[in-house]
Amino acid sequence: MSRPAGNRTINGGSHRSTNRNSSFQNKHTNTPNRNSVGNNNNRNNNGGKRVSHNNNVNRGNNKNVGNRNSGNRVNVNHRGGDVNVNINNNRNTIVRSNHREYHRPPYRYGGRGYYCYRPYYYHPFRPFYWGPVWHPWGFFVASLATTAIIISIENQQYHYDQGVYYVQGNGGYTVVQAPVGATIKVLPDGYQTVTVNETTNNYYYGGTYYEKSGGGYTVVPPTAGTVVEHLPEGAEEVRVGEQTYVKYGDTYYQPVKVDGKNQYEVAEVKNE
Repeated sequence: MSRPAGNRTINGGSHRSTNRNSSFQNKHTNTPNRNSVGNNNNRNNNGGKRVSHNNNVNRGNNKNVGNRNSGNRVNVNHRGGDVNVNINNNRNTIVRSNHREYHRPPYRYGGRGYYCYRPYYYHPFRPFYWGPVWHPWGFFVASLATTAIIISIENQQYHYDQGVYYVQGNGGYTVVQAPVGATIKVLPDGYQTVTVNETTNNYYYGGTYYEKSGGGYTVVPPTAGTVVEHLPEGAEEVRVGEQTYVKYGDTYYQPVKVDGKNQYEVAEVKNE
């Protein structure tokens, strides 16, 4: 995984999930309020519920990415005490550099450069809903379908079912970030093919990127410059100087317009 010499990619951090409409007929929800953070949301859907997150990240009423404590370890604690999941997300903190040269200057703020190939074009963020079998990070279920399989990555056991990764805790299973390196044999229904560069495609579903491998399809970090049309619940708008990005987990996305459609480009963030 290469990085440009002399610059360190620092995409990282954590997030809070927003509310989403549980109706299966509506794939979009109300735009989250980017000035409202620090709220723990509870949700009931198909027997599941939201659990609260403690990501060890300082939060205020206004996001300021220049003053951020990076929290790669995510603690998911259910208030009732029946769920306690501790996941190390260090494997998911890197945005891969693209071999293509940037022909646009980065947007600079707070000693960092935000590199993208396309011009900034703001449009309000609306979470996308992938259907009833998909759940956002932090969602809790008491049991899994019989179609779930077990995947082990670096001594951590995950349960995978239809595009969603779970970790078992007391009393049930909690949805977590897809672990880089996990390999599945069949892509989930509803995946999209996205272009990374002239020679490489990824496969995208529910905020997760896959790459074709010998054993099937392997979870990979997002690559700088990749454009997707939809981002899931759990992403949130963050203000960076005079521009607004959408941050999902450890990745910053710049809002862009491509072929007349509102989309999002993976930004590469470097200390400068």
